[in-house]
Amino acid sequence: MTEAATDRSEETAKYWEQLGCRFSLVDAVFDECMKEAKALLSAGGLEAYIENARFIGKMGRGAEPLLVYLEEAPGVAAIVGEHALIELREFANYMSTHTNFKAIVPFLQTSGAVARRLHGSKMFKQYIELVRDMLDKTSGSVHGHHTTFPSPGLPELLKQAPRLLGVLSLQGLRNWVEYGIKYYNNHPERQEEYFRLESADAIAVMQRERHGTLLVDNERKLDSYIRALWNDSDYLIPYSVDIDELHKPMPYYTDDGIRLPDVYDDAEGVSGIDRYRAALAHMAAHRRWSQKMIVDNWSPFQRASVEVFEDSRVEYLACRKYPGLRKLLLALHPVPKEADLQLEEQGISVFRLRLALLSRAILDPEFQYENVHVKEFVKRFHELMAKGESSSAEMSSVALAFIARIRGQRDLTATMYFDNTEVGYRDDNRHLWIYIEESDEDEMFEHLDKRQTTEEELNGLPPRHYDEWDYNAQNYRPDWVSVYETLHPRGNPAKIDDLLLKHSKVAKRLKAMLELLKPQDKVRIRYQEEGSELDLDVAICSLIDFKSGSSPDPRINMSHRTDGRSFAVTLLLDLSQSLSEKASGSQQTILELSQEAVSLLAWSVQQVGDSFAIGGFHSNTRHDVRYYHIKGFNEPWGDEVKSRLAEMQAGYSTRMGAAMRHAGHYLKTQQADKKLMLILTDGEPADIDVHDPQLLIHDAKQAVRELDRDGIYTYCINLDPKADEYVSDIFGKQYTILDNVTQLPIKLPELFIVLTK
Repeated sequence: MTEAATDRSEETAKYWEQLGCRFSLVDAVFDECMKEAKALLSAGGLEAYIENARFIGKMGRGAEPLLVYLEEAPGVAAIVGEHALIELREFANYMSTHTNFKAIVPFLQTSGAVARRLHGSKMFKQYIELVRDMLDKTSGSVHGHHTTFPSPGLPELLKQAPRLLGVLSLQGLRNWVEYGIKYYNNHPERQEEYFRLESADAIAVMQRERHGTLLVDNERKLDSYIRALWNDSDYLIPYSVDIDELHKPMPYYTDDGIRLPDVYDDAEGVSGIDRYRAALAHMAAHRRWSQKMIVDNWSPFQRASVEVFEDSRVEYLACRKYPGLRKLLLALHPVPKEADLQLEEQGISVFRLRLALLSRAILDPEFQYENVHVKEFVKRFHELMAKGESSSAEMSSVALAFIARIRGQRDLTATMYFDNTEVGYRDDNRHLWIYIEESDEDEMFEHLDKRQTTEEELNGLPPRHYDEWDYNAQNYRPDWVSVYETLHPRGNPAKIDDLLLKHSKVAKRLKAMLELLKPQDKVRIRYQEEGSELDLDVAICSLIDFKSGSSPDPRINMSHRTDGRSFAVTLLLDLSQSLSEKASGSQQTILELSQEAVSLLAWSVQQVGDSFAIGGFHSNTRHDVRYYHIKGFNEPWGDEVKSRLAEMQAGYSTRMGAAMRHAGHYLKTQQADKKLMLILTDGEPADIDVHDPQLLIHDAKQAVRELDRDGIYTYCINLDPKADEYVSDIFGKQYTILDNVTQLPIKLPELFIVLTK
């Protein structure tokens, strides 16, 4: 029995026996996999997880498919639903039985990153269908014999799928794949090159299919938008419009989240991102002001009328709150043609056209129309809204009266008028209806519990996902690390003032050094024929020359230029658990000495006037890297920042590469000639879910290379006496090791001065 097995809990041991596995590699990581699975899956999900893992382990393809399934499947199930556990197993088995067993591992390895790109279960199923379609079309027989050969490009496609879905919609990916199948199906080597994105053709076709604004690229921006303007937030889940041509789905929201198209093209002079904002603003207004209504006894015509009036009501309230929103909605709202009402005489139902006329007239006070029924009910709408916010029930009464007035026998015809009647940014209003005959008390409580959980999970910003470098494979693990960011909690700012007072003598000496770094606002440039002002000394000399009969010097003007610094600096603090240990030769912890050093450094940078930010980080597996904003670039050095510094706490591990990439994400956007990232740490990169000590060292080294490509100079201040063993592997010659940690408050500001003078 292995050491892992002897330390295993009774419950985990039961699952291990159920798995029926004898691979020692699986045994070594099983406990960690089960820990994550228990956190992400339901009890039934855990049973399905083990059962499907058992099946994969018995396929006869070695330990690797099982290892990858155990690691990736819980994360996929948490995003797209626990049915994915079966879907992953079924498709892995399908590939195994169709001679494509070499594609099983890349399929499972990238399934988590793909799920995060697609979010929804429907789109994840469509992705698997896409891959299955390629497998069937690119696997074939050899010279007419029954022996089949595996798809040459399939493993490469699966490896590139997260990257491709980062720039293409799902339909765009399908078009890109079909092009590769069509032109390279008879050329295995060129097919592999195409799906590896190494051929010019592959890049060109990808650029051709790349269009519009992708939701996945703007999720954080849109989440911030809805939080800031509406004090609302929910999961933003994409769906593919192009693939579902028959039903043409509309935006909508449920207890599980807000559904939006995976891509929006620019339309009507409105950018894709603004189309997303319009759709979110409309749904946010519904979520704030709409109430559910029992709809069992209403006809489809009545429901459609109530929807338009309620849509108009919440938009009216939204535009009252944010008047600038009206311009955006008007640009996207169709302008219906009133003259086409005459088509009713030809047996065409113009019911939708009347509703579109009413909707446009309510939204646009300058809209010109003549229909008396529409005019009457627009007037009734405004009279009702003049009394306050109204309600969904009050508005439905007006809507039912409108449909009773305008509906005629010809509206029952099968031919209906649709031109300029569809308001594309509006949702499908499923949230408005209650169907009594479908209601179930237990289901209602189940949905309520789910809603409460969702809101608890939404306290912070959604995570930003970063690739992580795998030095063994010499490739990135796509979307491998989840970084959660938040403002650091606040404490007592007086604590930092006391620390600065303690080091007042050091501050005085630093101030003299900092004076030499301060930019001189203006430097004179003399002897100019044209300039901003007269150079009096030169002018007098020229006048003397002129009076004495000599040729005067015409360069009697001078100008000025600014001689200033242009630095942006980020200080990245390792806040791992080891900082809580006592510093050698001191009664203070390393964390307390770090607080003193950072306080002096922040004060020093404030004296010089450089753009400066402070961030802290620690990690608890790749799924939970925490990044704390302590000082933003635009924040002044004051009590707010001091209060965050005062509350610094140490905990967990040190996944350095992900934190550096996240800090670099903000630093590279700063307008500065020189950008510097200082990393203050007391140990090597490590995390509890990584057993190879070299893995995160190489990833941090790769992060340094990435930052260097972005024009960011990295420098490490390491407090670990054993840092010689690894720090040069990461930072080259760009580091300092402080054996005497008690000198940190003095050395850190001095080092900043040396690096930026």
